[in-house]
Amino acid sequence: MNQKNQTAGPSTSKDVVVAMLFISLLFFILGFATWLNGSLIPFLKIVCDLNNFQALWVTFAFYIAYTVMALPSAAVLSRIGYKNGMTAGLGVMAVGALLFIPAARSSYYGLFLLALFTLATGMTLMQTAINPYIVCIGSRESAAMRISIMGLFNKGAGIIVPLVFSAVILSGMDKYSDAALAALDQAGRTALRGELSERLVFPYAVMAAGLLIFMVIIHFSSLPELKVEKEDQSQAVTKYGVLQFPQLVLGALALFAYVGVEVIAGDTIGLYGHQLGVQNFAVLTSYTMGFMVLGYLLGVVAIPKLMSQMAALLLSAVSGIAFTVGVALSSATDTGLAQALVGWAGVPVVPNTVMFLALLGFANALVWPSIWPLALEGLGKYTASGSAILIMGIAGGALLPMLYGRFADAGSSQAAYWMMLPCYGLILFYALYGHKMRSWK
Repeated sequence: MNQKNQTAGPSTSKDVVVAMLFISLLFFILGFATWLNGSLIPFLKIVCDLNNFQALWVTFAFYIAYTVMALPSAAVLSRIGYKNGMTAGLGVMAVGALLFIPAARSSYYGLFLLALFTLATGMTLMQTAINPYIVCIGSRESAAMRISIMGLFNKGAGIIVPLVFSAVILSGMDKYSDAALAALDQAGRTALRGELSERLVFPYAVMAAGLLIFMVIIHFSSLPELKVEKEDQSQAVTKYGVLQFPQLVLGALALFAYVGVEVIAGDTIGLYGHQLGVQNFAVLTSYTMGFMVLGYLLGVVAIPKLMSQMAALLLSAVSGIAFTVGVALSSATDTGLAQALVGWAGVPVVPNTVMFLALLGFANALVWPSIWPLALEGLGKYTASGSAILIMGIAGGALLPMLYGRFADAGSSQAAYWMMLPCYGLILFYALYGHKMRSWK
């Protein structure tokens, strides 16, 4: 079957470079907002007097928005286009940032969760627009390379966020320690928590202003509109719509598994290190992020010249399985692996089991860039809806970490990491077979 071109966007190398510059800015913004949660969780735990389970609703409220709002985002994109969808997403994110101001002044946890959900709603609209955009602005064979470059900006923001949050908001935290709060009466504790909560007002007001400025920049930029053309009549489906494409549906399930293990590797490593008595447990997320950046660099250099997107996904799945086994079975006291990999650079060493958990950052890096072009291939007029289905897979970041926590509480924290094995098994299936499927029959 000869199909028409599926997309029309930037037509020259210069157009592609310009488009990538704007999209990289948006990926940085998305990364900044996403990785802020890791610092926000312990902060809100103090401000709102929460236990651990209650504090984790921050992550749930944030990631569940991707599931709830993905299909509405696709409907919006079909009406206003991809570029306008990006500007609208920035506007909704600005509203979410502004909601942090009344939340901070009231210290009401429900308002914080609403603000996070609103912020993530804007991010969902942006993600639904920019991921297919970066896939379609150039050749499909190099799409994973372009997404890998975007990943560097996204994870680069993740490195900067904790430093900024710590400098602006977390200075002088000794007066808000559990011991200091316990020494006060109820009124004193409420006043002190309110004082701490007020620290969020100015940063989030600045964030809202910045998002509105970026919204104006994108709106008036030379970023070309991405137009998805209809394909031949033989593609038309009336009953199942976008769900007719196995490569898409299975890709969304693979992304569900991937985002879950990505969040587990990045957000539980500090808790796990603390349980093992690792002194530098507070910065262990940076170990995972560092290996993830290495993975993205590999994608930039190797795809498509040295390996295909399918090969990159296969490498990710196999290494993820190997590193998961390492996390679950390796020593919780021996530091030989860390000594060999990072000790020579003066980086503090950690037990082997923790280092294998950090190495999952490398295994995870190329999953997202590889799945997107494979899952969207051949969708034509269903590209926006297909993008929304894939975005819904981000819900894995809301649900799978909570499942890990349940297993860890019921037994061993180290043994609970076995739950990641079937996740990488699903990614392996998609790499070997699932992405090739074009019919459910």
